[in-house]
Amino acid sequence: MKKALITGITGQDGAYLAKLLLNKGYKVFGGHRSISTPNYWRLNHLGIFNKIKLVPYDLLDSGSISEILKITDPDEVYNTAAQSFVGTSFEQPLYTYDVTGSGVGRLLEQIKRFNKKIKFYQASSSEMFGKEKSSTKNENTPFYPISPYAIAKVQAYWITRLYRESYGMFAVNGILFNHESPLRGIDYVTRTISNGVAKISLGIEKELKLGDLSVKRDWGFAPEYMEGIFSMMKQKNPDDYILATGETHSIREFVNEACKVADVSIRKIKSKKINFRPNDIQIIKGNNNKAKKILKWKPKTKFKNLVKIMVDEDIKRWGKFLRKESQPWDLHNIN
Repeated sequence: MKKALITGITGQDGAYLAKLLLNKGYKVFGGHRSISTPNYWRLNHLGIFNKIKLVPYDLLDSGSISEILKITDPDEVYNTAAQSFVGTSFEQPLYTYDVTGSGVGRLLEQIKRFNKKIKFYQASSSEMFGKEKSSTKNENTPFYPISPYAIAKVQAYWITRLYRESYGMFAVNGILFNHESPLRGIDYVTRTISNGVAKISLGIEKELKLGDLSVKRDWGFAPEYMEGIFSMMKQKNPDDYILATGETHSIREFVNEACKVADVSIRKIKSKKINFRPNDIQIIKGNNNKAKKILKWKPKTKFKNLVKIMVDEDIKRWGKFLRKESQPWDLHNIN
């Protein structure tokens, strides 16, 4: 039985990836931060909490990383851990650089020392392209990061390349464009919208305040992207791949579709300058030709269906909440 260590297992990608690997017959270990309020709702939602072994660790501490490698002795390591909020990265830039960027260097160095044959996946991000002006990004497009988060992700990307090219390690970068699901955190705009219109539809709230509605993104369905990641790790030679739909839709389009699903008036959604990011990418789209050709991967869930999946699930959750039914959910974010 192969063993996999997933850092950041309590996040959206970590949880879906854990479910995929369990279905593939892996023994799955989950690296997580030791915090006073554990955040296991995604693992419980997927019904896999009792099927994985959770191990505490700290990306800021090389000794802690060394210890988790000894405990788990993995065949594969999937690093989905990060300070992953763009907005927060402007408020906590140094912490973001240290965790999201330098943390990958600590992780790879300890893997090199422990067992160079371990396969390594790094969760890279489309945010790395930033203000680069080409209409569609591919694996050769230069990076132009415009947030502390994106800068840290670029650092992690090049560290991963360095360990692959300098030490012969199987280390890959998955440059994932926006990938959403009902497990997305409430701080992400897609979940903010699906959650907000769900509350309006049930009479819990009267309106939803958002930022810039003109921003366009390449949005896909997260579980499908985990399949692409798994395929990257099964290739004979390590390489870097973009996973994307090749389509863009604006936040306004997402809002319109969400309102249709929830039967909510669009007039109840407000755009407020105070919610705009200090520096934002207006449009970004990915070219997935390399992934299609080599990984045999392509997205299946279309934009409108993605919105419907998310809105329907949040309406279902709030319905259970109103009926006082228990459920795995990010209730700590309810205000």
